[in-house]
Amino acid sequence: MDFIPSPPTITEWSAKARIGGRTVGFVPTMGALHEGHLDLVHRAKALCDHVVCSIFVNPLQFNNAEDLRHYPRQMEQDRALLAEAGCDALFAPEKEAIFAQFTPTTYDLGGLDGFWEGPSRPGHFQGVVNVVERLFHFVRPDHAFFGEKDRQQLTIIRHVGRDQLWPERIVPCPTVRAADGLALSSRNARLSLEERKQATVLHRALLHAATSAFRNSVEETSKAALETLSTVPEVRLDHFGIADVDTLEPLTAWGKRTEAVALVAAFVGPVRLIDNITLRR
Repeated sequence: MDFIPSPPTITEWSAKARIGGRTVGFVPTMGALHEGHLDLVHRAKALCDHVVCSIFVNPLQFNNAEDLRHYPRQMEQDRALLAEAGCDALFAPEKEAIFAQFTPTTYDLGGLDGFWEGPSRPGHFQGVVNVVERLFHFVRPDHAFFGEKDRQQLTIIRHVGRDQLWPERIVPCPTVRAADGLALSSRNARLSLEERKQATVLHRALLHAATSAFRNSVEETSKAALETLSTVPEVRLDHFGIADVDTLEPLTAWGKRTEAVALVAAFVGPVRLIDNITLRR
């Protein structure tokens, strides 16, 4: 596996990889890799001829300086995991290289940041999209793979990609979970053993919402999930809601929909976790 810290070098690498009509898949990450990230690499390998993974802890998307400071970093372990997974190149730029001659853009997010994570993390999604664009600019992939665990982020990136006519195809990938249902996340490493057990209530609440959805009202479905969350008082809820799958606007009635999405964010100890699940009629 090639280790590439320089933006110009990854652009040259990608151009050579595409010779003869071959395709490049891209998995952008902030490191501290787990099986969820490696699943994205495997999916990219199944679809593309070459796969690049990036590791860049993006300061633009952190609202909390402490969260940025404590975000787990394990570059050598990540390099070994990616090599074992068959990744072809690791792009690991320094902040100064990514932001050289960079002027932030205020993107039209289509109102998709008006709910859920948006109010809780002002400016977060603008920071995400700006760095995704920078990474795309240097890597120039054909396909980019994003996990559905960050459902709102995925929805916003797809919207901006269409609006800005980005050539990259955004490929959504299912959330990878531990055996107890907890969505895999780099932040899980900061949980104590007891907090790790407490965090599983997020998935249980979402499953109760999925069981109730379209059989009962939106209000009753939300109530079932919130009652489940309340069984673990140590978990401090930020938000829970049921939304339209496309606009992410909160729902008060199912209407003629056949799908919706339930989203949750909560603090477990010092760690803020998010999760979601698709609700089907």
